[in-house]
Amino acid sequence: MKVTEHIEKANGKPLFSFEILPPLKGQNIQSIFDGIDPLMEFKPPFIDVTYHREEYDFKELPNGYIEKKVVKKRPGTVGICAGIQNKYGVDAIPHVLCGGFTKEDTENLLIDLDFLGIDNVVALRGDAVKSEIYFKPEKDGHSYASELVTQINNLNNGVYLDEDLQNSTCTNFCIGVGAYPEKHMEAPSLDSDIHFLKQKIKNGAHYIVTQMFFDNKRFFDFVLKCNAAGINVPIIPGLKPIATKKQLNLIPHRFKVDLPDDLIMEIVRAKDNDSVKQIGIEWCVQQSKELIEAGFPVLHYYSMGKSDNIKAIAEQLF
Repeated sequence: MKVTEHIEKANGKPLFSFEILPPLKGQNIQSIFDGIDPLMEFKPPFIDVTYHREEYDFKELPNGYIEKKVVKKRPGTVGICAGIQNKYGVDAIPHVLCGGFTKEDTENLLIDLDFLGIDNVVALRGDAVKSEIYFKPEKDGHSYASELVTQINNLNNGVYLDEDLQNSTCTNFCIGVGAYPEKHMEAPSLDSDIHFLKQKIKNGAHYIVTQMFFDNKRFFDFVLKCNAAGINVPIIPGLKPIATKKQLNLIPHRFKVDLPDDLIMEIVRAKDNDSVKQIGIEWCVQQSKELIEAGFPVLHYYSMGKSDNIKAIAEQLF
């Protein structure tokens, strides 16, 4: 079932969803199931599965030459989605990236997802690889998520890259896109970021899921700006509970989001990470309650492979 259909079927009741990371290469899918199992009592209608593009390692050889080696530390997104749908009977939503894919690679991936009965995808540009400062698309790949949305929407209309195909089958993907309540790190302003978000909706996206945020006012202001710009698809807030003191520095650096001073000082004064974890849970619960009261249809949690704090939050809300 499509995300938009889940929202309509819920008839105003808030839905619980979460996002998982594929396991590191060498681990099995049971590690994923172990993280999902404790959260199934809250009846998530769908679970997001991230996609990690190839990266490069550089190794010095005995002769002094440098060898560039392509590595993929978290393979398996498509297989995990199939496993989730088979084991739990809930919709799995794979993230589809521009980075690391040609247009043909993307089309073949989408055909596989369609064959597996996967109804939803999240279309994202993806980050630059660690060896590059700025994002660089593959040759004959997409530079922007809006272009990727167009390709997916074309398949939904039976338009494939091979123009000579006869009687081609239409896919029927519900397309989600990402958004940034505090603007994308590369955007010159929030208004310009929303301008390009609107282009993704115009190109065929059906719903929005946001980057994590810790200040609901920033999110509410973002939603008002989206509405003023004519964006009227569902906007799903993304939330993450802080769990360690280290994340005070890691999260702003890695995800380019601000932390409220009140939250920062509570964590600074905490005696240990157990206390920090409880602070993070309580802060996220209060965020969630306010978002539910405001009528947002789904709350989406970034689990980062950990389910215990997400479970503690869900027990108070769903």
